Amino acid sequence: MTIKVFIVDDHYMVIEGIRSLLQHETAIELVGHAMSADSCISFLRQQQPDVILMDINLAEKSGIELCAEVKKQYPGIFILGLSTFNQQSFIRKMMDNGASGYVLKNVTREELVEGISTIVKGKIYLSHEAARSLRASEESDVPVLTRREQQVLSLIAEGLTNNEVAEKLFISTTTVDTHRKSLLAKLNARNTASLIRIATQLQLI
Repeated sequence: MTIKVFIVDDHYMVIEGIRSLLQHETAIELVGHAMSADSCISFLRQQQPDVILMDINLAEKSGIELCAEVKKQYPGIFILGLSTFNQQSFIRKMMDNGASGYVLKNVTREELVEGISTIVKGKIYLSHEAARSLRASEESDVPVLTRREQQVLSLIAEGLTNNEVAEKLFISTTTVDTHRKSLLAKLNARNTASLIRIATQLQLI
């Protein structure tokens, strides 16, 4: 399957740089680019790519705002945040607004390709520098999980239900539910999806 990729960046040199990095990737097809939020939205009304590489620092509307707008209108499109900034606040805002990943503009071709192919599978991808920045800012906030909570978290991340987790670990479903609630509280997550996303960002799974 060819992954259709669209680039949103207000610097033509960046667009050309990404194009040259990806032009020989047979699994990736570049379907166009936009240099503003408005032209991005106009393009999406005509056709939808699989992945948008989205600069977070656009001129008239930030990529963070645009990301939320695109995900609301086209939830099936995966967004990979693109930035020169590796501050954890930018990374977190982009991810909170629906991005599936975040890479810095100095990434290698291998990292960019890996990021694109990872997020189309529904997984989270952070480039090495972005992950390191996020980890460094949150190390003091990383919750300590018990061995059992870690086991339950890993199985939840694999998509197992409470009953299946209980069977696998030879514990009751009530106990699994207790661990699940504890994990939600420790990671400050609203639901299972955000639990897995936060746990991935903190490299707990």
